[in-house]
Amino acid sequence: MNRPATTPLRLALGLMVCAMSALGKKPAAVTETTPASPSAQGAANRSGAGFDQTLSLQGIGFHVTSANAGSLNRVHIQPKGLKGDNTAVEKAIEGTVGMAEVADLNVDGSPEIYVYVNSAGSGSYGSLVAYAANKKKSLSEIYLPPLQDDAKAAKGYLGHDEFRIVEGTLVRRFPVYRDNDSNAKPTGGTRQIQYKLKAGEAGWILKADKTIEY
Repeated sequence: MNRPATTPLRLALGLMVCAMSALGKKPAAVTETTPASPSAQGAANRSGAGFDQTLSLQGIGFHVTSANAGSLNRVHIQPKGLKGDNTAVEKAIEGTVGMAEVADLNVDGSPEIYVYVNSAGSGSYGSLVAYAANKKKSLSEIYLPPLQDDAKAAKGYLGHDEFRIVEGTLVRRFPVYRDNDSNAKPTGGTRQIQYKLKAGEAGWILKADKTIEY
């Protein structure tokens, strides 16, 4: 007999509990942030429309930008702190800039800037834009020979490569494809090529020093 009278009361109490729970609900977790490192700042900028990162080493700075719009772009590098010529350099690329690093691979007291590019499409072929600060006076281009110049190193190569500076060398690694592999499933392991920076006839060249597979 009392059930019909108490049902509205129970509903009201239920609504009151829900409202109190909502009022007492803790806000979503907020993560405290600290000033980002240059690499972290670059990662944040890359999440937007283009690439924009400033790096420095041994008193020389490099401001690297690219629109990263579409499959054809231009890399713009503005040096700062050179004793001679601080004129910006610009280079056309097929793809988008994914990362930039600064290093002194030849240990001559003057830094180099390395900009890593990935082509559009499923292959995501890697390429490099790099310049050396000659005695901290001016920039000269660093040449990376095409991978296809070395038939053994290029065997099974179908893109998806990554570049990184590791222990004084430029490291390039990529998956190795066997004849019947699909683009999404390479089965030949990984090939890693280590390059050292050497003086060439008309500038600087990255020469393969060691190749390993795993």
